[in-house]
Amino acid sequence: MSHLQEVIQHSDPPTQIMYNRAMVQLGLCAFRHESIQEAHNALSDLLMSGRVKELIAQGLMPQHRHDRSPEQEKIERSRQVPFHQQLNLDVIECVYLASAMLIEVPYIAEHEFDAKRRPISKTFYHQLRTLEKQSLTGPPESMREHVVAAARAMKKGDWEKCYNSLVNEKMERKVWHYFAIYEYMKDGVKTGAKEMLQRKIKEESMRTYLFTYSNVYDAISLTRLAELYSMDQKHVHSVVAKMIINQELMASLDEPTQTLVLHRTEPKRLQAMLMQLSDKVNLLRETSDRNFESTKIQGGPGAMGPGGRGGGRQYQGNRPDWKNRRNQNQQNRNQKGDRGDRGDRGDHRGDRGDRGDRGDRGDRGGRNRQYNN
Repeated sequence: MSHLQEVIQHSDPPTQIMYNRAMVQLGLCAFRHESIQEAHNALSDLLMSGRVKELIAQGLMPQHRHDRSPEQEKIERSRQVPFHQQLNLDVIECVYLASAMLIEVPYIAEHEFDAKRRPISKTFYHQLRTLEKQSLTGPPESMREHVVAAARAMKKGDWEKCYNSLVNEKMERKVWHYFAIYEYMKDGVKTGAKEMLQRKIKEESMRTYLFTYSNVYDAISLTRLAELYSMDQKHVHSVVAKMIINQELMASLDEPTQTLVLHRTEPKRLQAMLMQLSDKVNLLRETSDRNFESTKIQGGPGAMGPGGRGGGRQYQGNRPDWKNRRNQNQQNRNQKGDRGDRGDRGDHRGDRGDRGDRGDRGDRGGRNRQYNN
């Protein structure tokens, strides 16, 4: 409401530190209250910068140390937050990556063959692609590897493996025991961050499963989906109906039989690859046309004018080639030689008065012929 985020970069460093720490707390609070999109938006700017420790005044990054003088480093160290007020960096990063997983994985499944697809979270997408490119992957060890392993299980629609990769003994000690103070009883059931995460993983895994395997089914029972994902049938009905209303899934609900009928309007894998190839060919053609037009206007190597190379080729095409020119020169030399022969004939007739003068000219013609030959 205050629009502080628009002018915070012009504030003094202590105010910026307070703002960053407040945004982290808002992101964690949104995650606890099942507002996954808001949690991701609140934490994305901090996590994508790669300098979370500096931005929330909990340490200095060693790679930026050479950019600071000793006086500046001393001032920045004086701004550091005391240890008992510091936020757990593993909790912040895990919440961000888990929120990105719940948003990014269904989006990837929905736009699998879309060439214009852009990642929502570049940090999470990079982590996922890096692990998928590895030929041999062992069991997860770090917190990031646990989240990426959960994302790979979600891509297959396996919600149990996804949840177990995120919530286990190792992750409990690192992350989830910090959320224990926010657990409470609701209708006789304990509710907290882990229970909320389990519900969201079931929903997003079911959506990913329908996006990925909808071209295999003609129809699928809602009762079967409820059994696969351990959800109430009404909850499954509401999730599927929302997908149909938002035009994310081309299907219809048959209420009497409680069946989801799929219409198969999505292109097959080969068709989608051909569409991508067609888009890339059109893009290449447009780029080539633009380059040709720019060189034509500038009079460059491809321009068809007197100053361009293309114009030179056009001008040379109307002239005789070098072979014809050589033949023409040879004919000219032969004609001069014939004049010399006439001069020799003039030597034999040199005694006949005026014709002798022609003979002298013939001598010159003979010499000219010898020189030309």
